[in-house]
Amino acid sequence: MPNMSLNKNPMPMQDPKVRAKNFEEVTYGYSKEAAQNEADRCLNCKNPLCVTGCPVNISIPEFINKIKEGDYNGAYEVISLSSSLPAVCGRVCPQESQCEAKCVRGIKGEPVGIGRLERFVADYHNSLDIEVNKPISNGHKVAIVGSGPSGLTCAGDLAKKGYEVTIYEALHAAGGVLVYGIPEFRLPKTIVQKEVDNLIKMGVKVITNVVVGKTLTVDELLEEYEAVYIGSGAGLPSFMGIPGESLNGVYSANEFLTRSNLMKAYLDDPDTPIMKGGKVAVVGGGNVAMDAARTALRLGAEHVYIVYRRSMEELPARKEEVEHAIEEGIDFRLLNNPVEIIGYQSSDPKDPKNGYVKAMKCIKMELGEPDENGRRRPIEIPGSEFEIEVDAVIMSIGTTPNPLIKSTTEGLEVTRKGGIIVDDNGKTSRDRIYAGGDAVTGAATVISAMGAGKLAAKSIDEYIMNK
Repeated sequence: MPNMSLNKNPMPMQDPKVRAKNFEEVTYGYSKEAAQNEADRCLNCKNPLCVTGCPVNISIPEFINKIKEGDYNGAYEVISLSSSLPAVCGRVCPQESQCEAKCVRGIKGEPVGIGRLERFVADYHNSLDIEVNKPISNGHKVAIVGSGPSGLTCAGDLAKKGYEVTIYEALHAAGGVLVYGIPEFRLPKTIVQKEVDNLIKMGVKVITNVVVGKTLTVDELLEEYEAVYIGSGAGLPSFMGIPGESLNGVYSANEFLTRSNLMKAYLDDPDTPIMKGGKVAVVGGGNVAMDAARTALRLGAEHVYIVYRRSMEELPARKEEVEHAIEEGIDFRLLNNPVEIIGYQSSDPKDPKNGYVKAMKCIKMELGEPDENGRRRPIEIPGSEFEIEVDAVIMSIGTTPNPLIKSTTEGLEVTRKGGIIVDDNGKTSRDRIYAGGDAVTGAATVISAMGAGKLAAKSIDEYIMNK
């Protein structure tokens, strides 16, 4: 009999007051009993709409049925047919706006906790010492630029078909945004490393500290490989262009999170400096803004503000991340927008505070008519300026693709914002060059980047097999 409870099985997690002071994972994951109980909420619909909401088309009812049967490894095998990163997706994929948004159980209650079940299955599998089989080589070679979710997915799908795949990563650790962008308390780096290690066991080579466009070019890769996939992400931060953004204590969210996540600046004796303590303002309302704010809190900030120009209803971050931030004490200053960052100006030229952030001037906003995207346009309220006393400001208003690859690859067409232009198969304007993920779309979700990597892998395989 199905479990007709209207609510998901609750996710066990750390107490907010405790977790706000450590970098350990916030949630603990389901037990076998909780996973079984949640799986029993699935009605096994004849027309599973949940699958249509998944960018990589995981056979969701099939893997949930395996959980019902107690066949957790079977459930993992079902997921792995479509996804190369199940432990990652189970943690950071916005299921509430994708697969779970299509679940019929959500009509009169909460949808089935598909993401929580995916995480359970992946964690169970990773806790076992299961040998990864290396496919027989088909003799064809493909290069991947970037080891983020898009590149890893493309590499995994090609490796399963026997391709000799080499990933070139600019940083010193593989994982892309999964290691430099998403904090440890949301996605432990051991999880990412486990996924990378599995690909290596399948025969994928990972070469770090190689900046394609500087160390070597895409054209040089084409001399050795039959095709190249560009999954280099969107690592170029955006700023507002307001006075004071060059002051000490102003970070892009990318820099701030990279220093903390990848360079481990939260350690007592870090290799890289970072702002610890004081009052911090994070400008923006997306998932990255939530990550930056919660990281600043864990680094010892006495007060952290989220400054966002729209209301809570328009906040683009995941509902779960916003709820966690509120529980941890993040102060949301909504319908406000920065107009200037103010620095110290001491009469003593040797004052060490000179050149550092002192405050941020904001103006109050109100929402007007919807714009072309259907979002109500924020409008400044004249004469409503006020100041917030802060010691650091973190700008989290978006990123764009780095122009390095475009500037060093002749004939590669890009959009006005620098995204690489591809056709419906992920192919660029250059023969044998494919692209996907944030390098094409600009900053988006992990799962959408994975979908692009999966599509490109299929296209590359078809091209080489038909050649």
